[in-house]
Amino acid sequence: MTIDRQRRIEGVIALVLFALTIPAANWLIGHVGTVCVPNGPCLVPVAPGIAAPSGVLMIGLALVLRDIVQRRLGPVAALGAIAAGALLSGLLAPTAIVVASVAAFLLSELTDFAIYTPLQKRNFVAAVAASSLFGLVVDSFVFLWLAFGSLDFLWGQIVGKAWMVLLALPLMHLLRRRDERLGLAPA
Repeated sequence: MTIDRQRRIEGVIALVLFALTIPAANWLIGHVGTVCVPNGPCLVPVAPGIAAPSGVLMIGLALVLRDIVQRRLGPVAALGAIAAGALLSGLLAPTAIVVASVAAFLLSELTDFAIYTPLQKRNFVAAVAASSLFGLVVDSFVFLWLAFGSLDFLWGQIVGKAWMVLLALPLMHLLRRRDERLGLAPA
């Protein structure tokens, strides 16, 4: 298999996984948690004494996967994935949170894109970490404010998404090392 073909296949896999995080997040927020707030989200513990809407786990992962899509398929594909993801988010979100879901998705993914793009050529892992952390803060603030008119779960959202990013960083390091070994350059 050629290097370009391998890069495209891995990019498509990351794109599919990225797309799957959107319905997963929307489903989790309404169905899975240790507590489900009436007319609100289902919550999961993310740290001692801190709970967050359960969809946070998928959103943290989505930010990292978007970076991989860009690394494998290029910035145009990443922007296309953001647009398609926003549309999918709007179609799948519960009616009460469609605007919040779409706005948070678009703004957080575009923030991630804007930070990741210039940094990734210098240090891929640092670019993933920085872009994801900024993106998750934007996502958390926008989503909670628009969906619930409250920032009550802000720290829980940030911590929950940060866990997913932190768990992914060692894998990003291994991916970067593998890319170097194989001569697999970013798209």
